[in-house]
Amino acid sequence: MAAEPLFKGLISDEFDHPVDTAIVGSEPCYVIDDAGFKRHVPSRPIDLEILRSLFKQVEGNEDIIAAQAAKMTGQDDIFSHAILEASLKNIDKQYEFLLDHGIPEETRAYLGLMGFRVVLDIRGNILKLEYPSAPSSE
Repeated sequence: MAAEPLFKGLISDEFDHPVDTAIVGSEPCYVIDDAGFKRHVPSRPIDLEILRSLFKQVEGNEDIIAAQAAKMTGQDDIFSHAILEASLKNIDKQYEFLLDHGIPEETRAYLGLMGFRVVLDIRGNILKLEYPSAPSSE
């Protein structure tokens, strides 16, 4: 099990207050301030829902993403492209690994810088997911 919630620092409540994190027993939780009462909501179901939503953005674009990733890493050959594309097509099999091992702090920081944000209600339901967007062409 991950030592902390996956999206620590990227989540706020419906009043735009940052959501804290804590470990209860061995379970990572998001801590939502409900008018002074600290609600500890298990992070795993929230993180899983966010991952599914993120990876839904990848569906149907695996070949394009694999090609760009191969170019960015300097591995622009047919074998690297095929490996990356196969990994992207089987991304749903990576959920448990990510939930158990977490994502690097640098990745969370990058997501935050790109504008990724999640808004939860006081019970831990996702109200809004804000994804990074491409700059406008204006």
